Amino acid sequence: MTKTHKKRGDLYKELFNYINSGVVVSEIKDQGGRDFVIKDLNKAAEGILKIKKEDVVGKSIFDVFQGFKDFCLLDVVKMVWQSGNPEHFPVSQYDDGRITGWFDNYVIKLPLGEIVVVSNDVTDRKQAEDALKESEEQLRQAQKMEAVGRLAGGLAHDFNNLLTVVLGYSEIIMMHAGADEGLSKNVGEIKKAAEKAATLAHQLLAFSRKQILRPKVLYINDLISNMEKMLYRLIGENVQLTTRLDPELGLIKVDPGQFEQIIMNLAVNARDAMPKGGTITIKTKNTYPDTGYGEHHTPVRPGPCILISVSDTGEGMDAETQNKIFEPFFTTKEKGKGTGLGLATVYGIVEQSGGYIWVKSELNRGTTFEIQLPIVENIEAEQIKRIESGVPERGTETILIVEDEEAVRKMVITVLENYGYSVFEAKNGLEALQLNIFLKERPINLLITDVVIPGMSGIDVAEQFSAQRPGMKVLYMSGYTDDAVINCGVLKEAINFLQKPFTPNSLARKVREALDEES
Repeated sequence: MTKTHKKRGDLYKELFNYINSGVVVSEIKDQGGRDFVIKDLNKAAEGILKIKKEDVVGKSIFDVFQGFKDFCLLDVVKMVWQSGNPEHFPVSQYDDGRITGWFDNYVIKLPLGEIVVVSNDVTDRKQAEDALKESEEQLRQAQKMEAVGRLAGGLAHDFNNLLTVVLGYSEIIMMHAGADEGLSKNVGEIKKAAEKAATLAHQLLAFSRKQILRPKVLYINDLISNMEKMLYRLIGENVQLTTRLDPELGLIKVDPGQFEQIIMNLAVNARDAMPKGGTITIKTKNTYPDTGYGEHHTPVRPGPCILISVSDTGEGMDAETQNKIFEPFFTTKEKGKGTGLGLATVYGIVEQSGGYIWVKSELNRGTTFEIQLPIVENIEAEQIKRIESGVPERGTETILIVEDEEAVRKMVITVLENYGYSVFEAKNGLEALQLNIFLKERPINLLITDVVIPGMSGIDVAEQFSAQRPGMKVLYMSGYTDDAVINCGVLKEAINFLQKPFTPNSLARKVREALDEES
């Protein structure tokens, strides 16, 4: 009997010491249940608690478990001791205020009154669950963004056509209003409202990565310098604007119009953070992430880049706000003061342009947004786009416009005729081809066609015209987002494209640019 009991005891001891669960056995120190001392613990418990058995036997379990702060161990142990019913509870382990592990625990009362705490290390499982939850949240966010993008894209075509007409005729009326200040003022308000609507449409498309970008190799300093006068009007008199532009700055490839949107949004955001005034500083410089810069910026592109920073001396942001700042529809502004799309727009354009953006901020110490874009090297001089301003040049060439939306077509004709051009029109591809036969003896210098038109695409129309008129230039326009345009084969480096909505000024400039382009 003795040998049998001894062998059984040895077996229990082996099981006790080698199971993966940590087991701590304690016994009551006083009948009031105010303290329990450790009687025994196994190897797994030593690993979980990071202690040695000989150092804790005889000590209070509440002293030994003091690193576990997510529960009141005394209450749980007393509850089990008084009721005799086992209790299950999760617990986190802390070290210097940081959670270092998660444990699944049971407290059990043995027949002789001993209290046993059985603990399982579930840190890996908890981290996997948290990672899964984060992935699911990212998926939900991506699905939400995709849904908004699809909605924005579906509305974009008709909405952009309408805005093209409103913006176009508003500008035409203002050009001819002359001394009628009342008319100019009223029409100006209509134009402002249409511009805001167009900006909102562009923002929706930009943060959902659906905006069409027409990147060009350019000196970004030119663009910023030309924007200064507009930025002064935008930020107001109580805000000082300073620019520090590196004269040796490298070339980058971005969409000029979309990059202007970035600078404007960051400037407005900086202005709003300084209600009592302050300073906005725009800097540019060359950076080389692989020589140390990347240590403080993650993610980061390898190789030479340029860095554009927009800083303010405003109220700053706490860490929680910084973590959400690029989320669509998140705003710190009061109701009615912002859509929450400005910084989401910036993020979308920067990412779509192959760059990264970071925010650095402290409460009451201002905010800095930094944008990193890769430097473009080995570029021929004629490929570089210099940003120029001024009134578009007039012309005398003959233009054919193919557009199924009558209001847009009529507005484009009015604008082009005001700039001196001779214009013919067609509402679809078939009508355009018939007109081409009728005008076979007359040169057509430029074909302007919508990408998506009834019967045949604008691409097909252009191809048939170009086969018969080798020297003719083509300018495509569309109110659709990039998916529809790419599917039609438009977005190629050498193709002229005009995104709706557009103003008469931008139309005239783009027409002149297309006509003057070398074949």
